[in-house]
Amino acid sequence: MSHPSPSASPGRARTALVLTASDRSAAGTREDASGAGVATRLEALGFAVERSVVADDRAAIEAALRSAADRHPLVVTTGGTGLTPRDVTPQATLAVIDYEVPGLAEAIRAEGRLKTPFAALSRAVVGVRGRSLIVNLPGSPNGALESIEAIVPVLDHALETLAGLFDHTEEAD
Repeated sequence: MSHPSPSASPGRARTALVLTASDRSAAGTREDASGAGVATRLEALGFAVERSVVADDRAAIEAALRSAADRHPLVVTTGGTGLTPRDVTPQATLAVIDYEVPGLAEAIRAEGRLKTPFAALSRAVVGVRGRSLIVNLPGSPNGALESIEAIVPVLDHALETLAGLFDHTEEAD
């Protein structure tokens, strides 16, 4: 089922929301270093970035993802992709997306495994809601930055395709 957003059009602004899922950051007891780092990188790529922090709560994450996908062509989460019972970002993402983009999640994990075998434990999901791309990244600042870099080479094309700017009848360069 598609969830079109009012601003989902070919002229949609190059904006992103970076959503951090962290009990401690939401409580103000830990700085959101991963969200800050990812936001800085996206700004360097030309995005106007909004940031938000929620607790590791599935309903709160789902609500934030729905709202963000209505406003932004790119929604990037940090945190909550591991194996603990409080890591619920992938479940929340799966509940709100229309379909997965497994190749991007695989690329993120493959790049991560070049640095640490623990990247294989990530349950991160990448998917589409309406015309928005939702990308889960790990909560560690280095892991989040390495993960976003793994998809930078295809990010513009993915967002252009979702915006309806790519004609599959033309030959790709």
